[in-house]
Amino acid sequence: MEIVWRTAREGPLVGRSYQHLLHWSITTLQKPQEANKSSMSDNPAIANSAIRVRFAPSPTGYLHVGGARTALFNWLFARSKGGTMILRIEDTDAERNKPELVNGILEGLQWLGVDWDEGPFYQSQRTALYLDAARKLLASGAAFLCYCAAEKYVGGDHAEDGADSAKVRRVARCSCRDGQPSTPGVKPAVRFKVPLGGTTKFLDAVFGEREFSNDEIEDFVLVRSGKGVDRSAVTAQDDRSAVTAQDDRSAVTAQDEEFGQSMYQMSAVVDDVDMCITHVIRGADHISNTPKQVLLYRALGAEIPIFAHLPLILGADKSRLSKRHGATDVNMYRTEGFLPEAFRNFLALLGWAPGGDQEFLRTSQLLEKFSLEGVSRTNGVFDRDKLEWFNTQYLQKLPIEELLPYVEAQLKTSKLWKDEWASGIGHEWFSKTVDLLRPRVRLLPDFASWSRAFFGDEFERDPAAKEKFWKEPAKIKDLLSMTADALAALTDWSHDPCDHATRAVAEAAGVKAGLLINAIRVAIVGQAVAPPLFDSIVVLGQQRVVRRLRDAVSELG
Repeated sequence: MEIVWRTAREGPLVGRSYQHLLHWSITTLQKPQEANKSSMSDNPAIANSAIRVRFAPSPTGYLHVGGARTALFNWLFARSKGGTMILRIEDTDAERNKPELVNGILEGLQWLGVDWDEGPFYQSQRTALYLDAARKLLASGAAFLCYCAAEKYVGGDHAEDGADSAKVRRVARCSCRDGQPSTPGVKPAVRFKVPLGGTTKFLDAVFGEREFSNDEIEDFVLVRSGKGVDRSAVTAQDDRSAVTAQDDRSAVTAQDEEFGQSMYQMSAVVDDVDMCITHVIRGADHISNTPKQVLLYRALGAEIPIFAHLPLILGADKSRLSKRHGATDVNMYRTEGFLPEAFRNFLALLGWAPGGDQEFLRTSQLLEKFSLEGVSRTNGVFDRDKLEWFNTQYLQKLPIEELLPYVEAQLKTSKLWKDEWASGIGHEWFSKTVDLLRPRVRLLPDFASWSRAFFGDEFERDPAAKEKFWKEPAKIKDLLSMTADALAALTDWSHDPCDHATRAVAEAAGVKAGLLINAIRVAIVGQAVAPPLFDSIVVLGQQRVVRRLRDAVSELG
C-alpha cells in the first residue's frame, strides 16, 4: 500500500512506501538520544519552512467562543506570516458527533472572517492512514496489542471541559505490554508503549519548557479494538513464545482490518504529520495531551511542530466559560447583531496583547501586530459589556460604506428594505440616515426596532414616551397641528428653516421650545430618545413629517 506522509523535514506531498517508512522509523527509534534533542523552536528545518497551521474542531457541539478564539489566533498567525491555514474536522467519534453541526461550525468561521486555504478535511474519511500508522508502530515495537476490557481505555484522550491540565495521575502498566494478553480470545486495541522511566519535554511558545514524567503517562490507546473474536489468539500454538504470538496476532489482525476507531492522539498526530503542520496553536487544556503526542511524533520519525497553548477563557466569576455565563455559541452573537470585525477585535484581546494601550484595532492592524510572543499565560475573562463597547465603537467608526451592507441585511430580514436604496439618490439617503442613527445603535437589530420609523411608516409610538411628553393632550394637539402647517409651508427643507419654523410656533403659543420638540419627536419617530430632531426631520422628508404630525393630531382626538 502506498502511503503519503508529509513532514516538515521533507516538505509537502512526499510519497513513501510503507516498507521505506518502517525502516526509517526503526532507524530513528534506535537513536533515542538524537530524537530527544529535537527542539523544534530552533530547528532550521521548521524555522525556514512555510508556516502551516490548522484548526481542528470536533462536531460534537457548536463553535464555542474558545474554539473561535483558537481559530482566530491560528488565522492571524498564518496570515501575518504568509502561511497556510488548514481546516480539519475531527469527526471520528461516531457516538458523539453530529454531522449537522459541521455546517454551524463552518458558518461561524465564515461569519467571523476566518477563511482557510486547504480543507475541510474529515478524519472519518482518513481511517486507512491511521491504521497504516498503527501497523507501523506495532512493527517497530513502539505500540502493542492490548486485550484489556474496553472500559479500561475508552475516553480520557480528548481534553475535556473543566480538565485540570496540571493533574497527571499515576498509572499502572498492563501485562499485554509484555506480550501476555490479559484476556485472550478477544480482539485487541492498539496502545502506545510509553517508555519506562525518564521524562518527556517540549518547549511551548507560550508557557515555556514543560516536562512530564513518563511514569505518569498511561500507555494510551491509539486504535480501539474491533468487534468479535480475535482469530489469531485462537490459532496461536501453545509452544510459541509470547513475542512470536504477539507478532502473529499483529499480522493477522492488521491484515483483516479488524481494528476499530482511531483515537484522538493517533489521528491528530498522523494528520499533523501528513499535513506538514509546523505550529500547533490550541487551548491550554491540551497541554496534558502534548507529551503523548511528542512521543508519537518521535515514534513515527516525524519532526515535532512548535506548540503554542493559549490561555483559557473564563466567565466573570473566573470559572471556565460555559452556558451559565450567557451565549457561548459564536453564531448566537451573529444573531444578536454583533459586527464580525468587532467580535474579532474583542476575541483577539482575550489572551493576547499588542503592546500599548490601543484597543480598537482593525483587522489589518491585528495582522500587522500579532505574534505568539504577545500571547499571555494568564487566562482571559469574557466581559459581555466590553464586547458591546467594541461593537458600538465599530458601529460608530467604520467607514459608512463598510457598515451599510450589514444594515441592508438587517432591514431585509425585517422586511423593511427597499431596492431604491441600493443606488443613486436612494443610496445617498440610505447612507445619510444610517450615519445619523449609528451613534445611538448598540446592535444591528436596533436599525429595525427603535429606528424602524426611519425606514417605514408602520411603527408604534412608545406608550411611555406619549405619557411623558403628551401630558396635556389638548395643548399638544394644537401645537402639533400648528407645526404641521408651518412645516408644510416651507420651500427650503433643511435643518435651519425647520428649526426656525418650529421655534416660531412655540414662541407664538407661549411655550418652551423643548416641550414642542419632545412632542414632535414622539409624533414622527415614536420614541422619547432619538437622533437630533431637526436632522431627523430632514432625512424623513417633508411629506412624511407633515403626514405623521397630522396623524398624531388625529390620535390625540
